[in-house]
Amino acid sequence: MRERESRRFSPPVVGGSSLLIIFAVLCLTVLAMLSLSTAQNNAKMSRASADSVTAYYAADTQAEEILARLRGGEMPDGVIAETDGGGTRYEYTVPISDTQVLSVSVYLEGTDWKVLRWKAVSTADWTPDDSIEVWDGEAVMF
Repeated sequence: MRERESRRFSPPVVGGSSLLIIFAVLCLTVLAMLSLSTAQNNAKMSRASADSVTAYYAADTQAEEILARLRGGEMPDGVIAETDGGGTRYEYTVPISDTQVLSVSVYLEGTDWKVLRWKAVSTADWTPDDSIEVWDGEAVMF
């Protein structure tokens, strides 16, 4: 009788397969959370990149319009003209964002227009981080 009673009241055994399933579910949950986080970050970066490209091409269009007005004989506001012996150099900037401008420099010699510079330039203040001491190449004496 004792055999029958001990078998009847034995607790359920948590085997290796149950532990393996619990571990697999935990791993899949962590993987799903990491995938979601990566997808959200990629979407944010894609939006920022699209906004940046849109702003650049809007500034590029505006710079082309200024150049077309210069070719038509107008002198738009904000354009600086410097004349030398051979021709005239025109320089102007068009804002892209709060921290960037499109810097344009064109040269008119006779009837020929040459683009000297058509470049996005940063206007943000830059301050170096001097908080880390860097080895200056001197030998260290202990």
